[in-house]
Amino acid sequence: MIKYGELTTKKGNRGFFVNTLYHNIINKLGNISTDISKDNSRMYIEFKEEDLDQILKKINNIFGIHEYLVATKIDTDLEGIKKEILEIAKREKFKTFKVECKRSDKSFPVQSIEFARQLGGIILKNIADIKVDVHHPEIIFNVEIRHKYTFIYTDAFKGLGGYPNGTLGRGMVMLSGGIDSPVAAYLTLKRGVKIDCIYFEAIPHTSIEAREKVITLSKKLSKYTDKIHLHIIPFTDLQEAIYKNVEPEYCITIMRRMMYRITERLAKENKCPIIINGESIGQVASQTLTSMSVINNVTNMPVIRPVACLDKLEIIDIAKKIDTYETSILPFEDCCTIFVPKHPVINPSLAMCEKFEENFPWQDMINKIVLEHQTLVIDDQKDEEFSDLL
Repeated sequence: MIKYGELTTKKGNRGFFVNTLYHNIINKLGNISTDISKDNSRMYIEFKEEDLDQILKKINNIFGIHEYLVATKIDTDLEGIKKEILEIAKREKFKTFKVECKRSDKSFPVQSIEFARQLGGIILKNIADIKVDVHHPEIIFNVEIRHKYTFIYTDAFKGLGGYPNGTLGRGMVMLSGGIDSPVAAYLTLKRGVKIDCIYFEAIPHTSIEAREKVITLSKKLSKYTDKIHLHIIPFTDLQEAIYKNVEPEYCITIMRRMMYRITERLAKENKCPIIINGESIGQVASQTLTSMSVINNVTNMPVIRPVACLDKLEIIDIAKKIDTYETSILPFEDCCTIFVPKHPVINPSLAMCEKFEENFPWQDMINKIVLEHQTLVIDDQKDEEFSDLL
């Protein structure tokens, strides 16, 4: 049983959000044999018992679910409910318990509080050495009585929350091999935004292993959506031109400005109205407020920075939770970490940036890069091999 949580606040748009969640669940469960139904407050997945572990693993990675639980479904019949809850209780191990009833079917002949007492009495009478504890029970037997069916369950699990992926459009994530950008991508997915990713490489200055690392990170992120298009940008010539024509302390600033321009081009071509990245205020020289302002100056497209106000330890905690941390710390450098000057400017001048950019034909180089970039389709449901690109 799936509980929607935040989706129930959507009023007139609730149907759109619930239907998107419904199709996302169907997509993620793939070839598992299930029967899925829904109403305005719940979604129900009927399944074969041997598939339970696999279903729970996938459900745990789907945004838009507030809570999920495994319930026994029976016909709404007074005596049948009493018999079934006793059978369930006999399979459990506990010393203290509580019964909670919710009666959405008001035609059911016994009120919720009274029926909970009756069910509790049946359990007490038939199982030795147990007692009721309404404040801190070891186990709670939940009974939801509906018009046709009744659901009985003991455990509820917290879902990922957020909005169903795909309800709020697409965004282009600037994905490096570091810790921050995969976390930013995950937090964006949680708000219902599908993502494309863009990765800048400068072979031979960056390694094939660095690319493999980003493909692996994209694969881990794809667990939370359907497919991710990973755009691999050949940045070598442009990065070398920057280091030949720009004062060392300004190289990182100019490089980031070029990355934003290329990202904007690819975002527009792929119908992504926003750019997302892993910038965190003050973490490095290019992420001071002045630097971010000067770098951001090259685009009018909204730039979303989900981790901007998180400290590094908070970001690392999320990275560990979503299983990207161990991949992110592999020692393969990306474009942003090679050729880093000893003293990068932390308060760059926009006028100086524009003056340095007059020294080389960056517009033509960007046009060439956009034409020559490669796109990989990363699908969590398939085990693609990209060995021909590595």
